[in-house]
Amino acid sequence: MQSSTNRNGAEMYLPSPTTEPANAAAAALAFVARPRLDRDPFPIARRIGHPYQNRTPPKRKKPRTSFTRIQVAELEKRFHKQKYLASAERAALARGLKMTDAQVKTWFQNRRTKWRRQTAEEREAERQAANRLMLSLQAEALSKGFGQPPPSTAAPSSATPGAPLAALHGLQPWAEAHTAGC
Repeated sequence: MQSSTNRNGAEMYLPSPTTEPANAAAAALAFVARPRLDRDPFPIARRIGHPYQNRTPPKRKKPRTSFTRIQVAELEKRFHKQKYLASAERAALARGLKMTDAQVKTWFQNRRTKWRRQTAEEREAERQAANRLMLSLQAEALSKGFGQPPPSTAAPSSATPGAPLAALHGLQPWAEAHTAGC
């Protein structure tokens, strides 16, 4: 058998005139195209670019809805009274503001998300302020000698568990302000 390559790069085996039968049917059966192993087995199906480029483009997104100041003010006023609306309340509010039910629903969902984020940030700020206050009170107590171990105790205050809290037990800042004003 003789071999040659076709235009796609596949190696084809052709019948040899000396070793193969001379009839046309046998020659046609012997004509088998086999791809070479060292080349791409699918030379025609080679992709160029990203595989999703050939998909149909997605539908265009609806542009962002702009609400009037009056609509936003009414929505905010209602939100401060009531964080969640029943479907009948939502429909009535939408009719009154000339909005769709879906717009009111989406606005309330987004506003609740913003409200949760804001309250979480406020709680974190309060927690940090409380921590700063506790540290300053603790430092003041230690500087005034509150919470020092009695002279009979041999262990230093830093070695005792809960020493920072023990320093706050004797501290009463409101008593100092009250006696100073009298």
